[in-house]
Amino acid sequence: MINNLFKKIEEAEKNLNGVVKKTPIEFCSRISKKVGAEIYFKREDLQEIRSFKIRGAFNKIKNLSEKEKKKGIVTASAGNHAQGVAFSCAKLKIKGTIFMPETTPNQKIERVKYFGGDFIEIKLEGENFDITNKKAKDFAEKKAVYIPPFDDLLVIAGQGVIGKEIYEDFSGELDYVLVPIGGGGLISGIATYLKEKNPKIKIIGVEPIGAANMCYSLKKNKIMALKSINTFCDGVAVKEVGKLTFKICQKYVDKVLTVPDGAVAQTMIELYQNEGIIVEPAAALSVAVLEEIKKEIKNKKVVCLLSGGNNDILRYPEILEKSLVWQGKKHYFIVEFIQRPGRLKKFLNDVLGPDDDIVLFEYIKKNNKERGPVFIGIELKNKKDLKPLLERMEKEDFNYQKITDKDLLYHYLV
Repeated sequence: MINNLFKKIEEAEKNLNGVVKKTPIEFCSRISKKVGAEIYFKREDLQEIRSFKIRGAFNKIKNLSEKEKKKGIVTASAGNHAQGVAFSCAKLKIKGTIFMPETTPNQKIERVKYFGGDFIEIKLEGENFDITNKKAKDFAEKKAVYIPPFDDLLVIAGQGVIGKEIYEDFSGELDYVLVPIGGGGLISGIATYLKEKNPKIKIIGVEPIGAANMCYSLKKNKIMALKSINTFCDGVAVKEVGKLTFKICQKYVDKVLTVPDGAVAQTMIELYQNEGIIVEPAAALSVAVLEEIKKEIKNKKVVCLLSGGNNDILRYPEILEKSLVWQGKKHYFIVEFIQRPGRLKKFLNDVLGPDDDIVLFEYIKKNNKERGPVFIGIELKNKKDLKPLLERMEKEDFNYQKITDKDLLYHYLV
């Protein structure tokens, strides 16, 4: 099956012609200077549904038999795959049913309705994706053809056309391609085409630390389902990679690296502020990892795949928070205050530095004890300002405990 994939990718290109955009390759001078390499972005965020998922979904549905098309299709997704399937149903005039978790934000539901129109029906069932996906597969056994999000030859072939486009844009003269990994369909298609054309091109997969399933599985040499995952990078938050995608990655992917959420958040903000590019967390992975490998890629030609741009504007406070914490510019403390007049004034005058800013202050006097705890959030202009801040707290007899994002209390209070 793997050996047949290269041919399927070339066939997929014909199916996608006139339907899917050949997205541009853009040189990024800022990041190129920063890491000492030629950095290019493959802009899949510029697809009509703002994600690469349209490629695999359309190619899979296009290849169905007439009997299967009349039966209709079904899938489960709360994000980009749902939009890709909805778009394909409307384009091919095929009836589709899309199962989405009951917790799916209304904004995502409306986007799926917009692309699918009268050709799709949305069913909100299940508290999480695993339950929702089981509902969709149960539905498929009786009424429709199930369209998988990643572990399918034709879906992978559709995504693999991206690899063909990259190869042709550089005439094969390319050193590295960095690709986000969720279930593995995207990198499987890209890696297959590029490695078959030029084995010297290095393919690096990138996962968030909190959902590093492919990385973990490759190290163990077998698929290892994760018991729990962090969903900040929701587009790649998958507990278990596909059987087919795992085999392909074993064969073609050079290595898989992981990135902390804070680095992802910082990258998202920098891309927006400097290049004016809006990406979703998963799409920022390929750029966020560059700092880690800058010695390896020095003076090399590198393509970072920006896989999608479907980011809810309501998430930006969370993204900014993670970015500041990651940069060491935002810190939280439980500080014990002696309950006497002037103590707060002393903290402001003698503990805070000239560029330090209190962004959170929570205190309720519950009794007449001599001391009481205060929860304080402080934003620094420079991360180097933390050490002198701590030294001043100790000097002025302010007993404190630093609260980090690894503490349960942090997630309760922040």
